[in-house]
Amino acid sequence: MMERAVSPDGVIPVVNGEERTVAAGSTIGDLLRELSVSAAAVVVEHNREIVRDRSRLDSMVLATGDSVEIVHFVGGG
Repeated sequence: MMERAVSPDGVIPVVNGEERTVAAGSTIGDLLRELSVSAAAVVVEHNREIVRDRSRLDSMVLATGDSVEIVHFVGGG
């Protein structure tokens, strides 16, 4: 298993293809709030797995190198 590094400022997950520094101990829920994104309006993929149970977002702690994809719902007709 690859050891994940922590920067002095926090951890560095890759969010929608871009590295982003977040505080150590931050969860995906924290990240969504920091980005002003409603969990009800997006689909979240964490390390290539869709998070189907949104109640888990506040317990999923981010680590350096984690991959997070946030996809917004788009309506139309």
